[in-house]
Amino acid sequence: MSETLKEVPAHVQDWIGTERYEEEGEFPVERGYIWTACASVEMGNPLYWDDEVAEEIAGGIIAPPTMISTWFRPHHWAPGRTKQALPLQIHFDLKEELDLPEAIMSDYTVTFGEPVRPGDRLRTAQILRSLSDPKTTKLGTGRFWLIDVVYHNQNDEYVGTEAYTGFGYRRHAK
Repeated sequence: MSETLKEVPAHVQDWIGTERYEEEGEFPVERGYIWTACASVEMGNPLYWDDEVAEEIAGGIIAPPTMISTWFRPHHWAPGRTKQALPLQIHFDLKEELDLPEAIMSDYTVTFGEPVRPGDRLRTAQILRSLSDPKTTKLGTGRFWLIDVVYHNQNDEYVGTEAYTGFGYRRHAK
């Protein structure tokens, strides 16, 4: 296998800084999901369980901030869907367009805005922030990319950003 990488097509370069895959989540924020997630890790914070405490502290029940992507992960099946929905579609697009069959996420940061509350409908956009020159690591030769997934609620309030660093690569020849 060659260590030479495909050049970055102009249309892929045009993705940098552009909102792509603007979508609304398939389901509203739901309290049962909040309770299930909290129960799975024995999280007893009253902000997520106790209406009175949550009202006093946060103006009502909120979802744990770390659940932000939960509300936007597509179900693997939905009535009428003809194509598999993938989270972080731009990542898979980059792998295909750049002919980089392997990829990892090497860094993840999340920034929070307004609290997410039961009944909210979130919408997102994916933004490719940067694409590196070819790099060679222990894994292989490829490119790093930075992707932001920006979240807003139905009132257009900013609720958070997930920032991913990915590395798409071709394994070293053996």
